[in-house]
Amino acid sequence: MFRDVSRPRLIVSVSVAGLFAVVAFFLELSAGSDLAFNALSTVLFVVAMAVSLALTTVSPALALTAAWVGAIIQMAFGRDPSPTDLPVFIALYASAAYGGRRTFWAGFVSVFVGSAAIVVYLYARVVGVTGGLALADVATAVAVLVAALFGLGLAWTIGALVRAVIRGRENRAAQVRAESEAAAEQERVRIARDMHDVVAHSLAVVIAQADGARYAAAHDPDAATAALGTISTTARAALSDVRLLLTQLRHSQTEGPQPTLADLETLYAQVRAAAVDLRVDVDPAPVAEPPAAVQLAVYRILQEALTNALRHGGAGPVRVGLSWHPDRVEIDVRNALAPGHRAASGGHGLVGMGERAALVGGALQASPMGDEFAVIATLPLRSVA
Repeated sequence: MFRDVSRPRLIVSVSVAGLFAVVAFFLELSAGSDLAFNALSTVLFVVAMAVSLALTTVSPALALTAAWVGAIIQMAFGRDPSPTDLPVFIALYASAAYGGRRTFWAGFVSVFVGSAAIVVYLYARVVGVTGGLALADVATAVAVLVAALFGLGLAWTIGALVRAVIRGRENRAAQVRAESEAAAEQERVRIARDMHDVVAHSLAVVIAQADGARYAAAHDPDAATAALGTISTTARAALSDVRLLLTQLRHSQTEGPQPTLADLETLYAQVRAAAVDLRVDVDPAPVAEPPAAVQLAVYRILQEALTNALRHGGAGPVRVGLSWHPDRVEIDVRNALAPGHRAASGGHGLVGMGERAALVGGALQASPMGDEFAVIATLPLRSVA
């Protein structure tokens, strides 16, 4: 029933209502006689209308009720219409603009009931004096009814239009907030996916190199030194990528540089440095520069697939096939499964690869095929471009 309004606005409403009461009291008192009866009716009438005006911003329902009370007092004491009736129009406006559902329709009904009450009140006095209504009086009563409907209805209609504007702004603000939250969530998912790809791949290479260095330290110091160098290089690259991702978290307005096809050779070199027999076949080769989104998807899918092969694959070569067709690129990564091992179906890496493919409108399948694990993806080129 009560609206949440600021303290300054409430003070202004009460001050305006108080000033209105003072002006209306002297205006109404000067228009009547000095009888105590008329003075009492003036006080009651003015107070009711002033209360209605004060409650307009706080509670349109109570403001409309107070306006009706003032109108009933006015008719009960036989008072003539005057400028003090102004809060009636303001209450109708507020009921339509700021009131709840019931108050909104109560204001609408009040337009018709109030207009009929005005005509009945004015012409009941004429009937009491003349004993009846002439044809001219009936025509005038109809004109008064139309005028009352127009005046009261205009106040309510303006309020209804303001209500529609307010609702439209609220809906737009809610839509903007929802879109902002969705964009922020997508950004968090993207960064989390990039973080997983960078950290998982780099750690897999570091672990493989560390194990090799530990076994080779006693028999082949040069191999151990080379492995430590690879660990250092991989860790530095991973640290740089992680710093870039953290920078994106702090400054979401920039995405920073993303891997491209030119970075694939570095990726292959990291995998081969971990003593993996990696065989790459690109046929046919791309005839033009693929879209940046596709290049990023290809890099991240290959990075995750090779990381899985490094961590979970068995002995034997890892085969990578890339086929660049005019409308699509096909990715095929296969590696032998470790004895007794079957890849999990719900890991973050597999889910991330599927999301990478879906982001560019492609599809990906990752599952065991016989004694091998295969990652097969098809990414469109034309739709992305």
